[in-house]
Amino acid sequence: MSDLTSVALHTALNGLQARQRAIADNVSNINTKGYLANKVQFESALKNAIATGDASAAATAGISTKKSLEPTREDGNNVNLDEEVISQTSTNLSYQTVLNALNSKYSLLRTAMSSQ
Repeated sequence: MSDLTSVALHTALNGLQARQRAIADNVSNINTKGYLANKVQFESALKNAIATGDASAAATAGISTKKSLEPTREDGNNVNLDEEVISQTSTNLSYQTVLNALNSKYSLLRTAMSSQ
């Protein structure tokens, strides 16, 4: 499927997976001296790509991972467990919502094909 909606949903899933990995890395390094938390951004790039109406632009919308600029503790680490838990919960809910949308789209297509 290469329509804009399907491509955008797949790109969103990839971005959310990248965020889940970054959160897991952050939590696992919460006690590592000098570790700076990773933050994944993709929503604005995907939004801009969708606005063009071009599926190939949505497929190549950038997923960027950057180090957090939040203040650090005395050990140079800036992972905040509370923020990571909230981000993980939000990411999981978003992932499930996007997955449900993709499943609904495929279900609609199956229904349309079987009624012909």
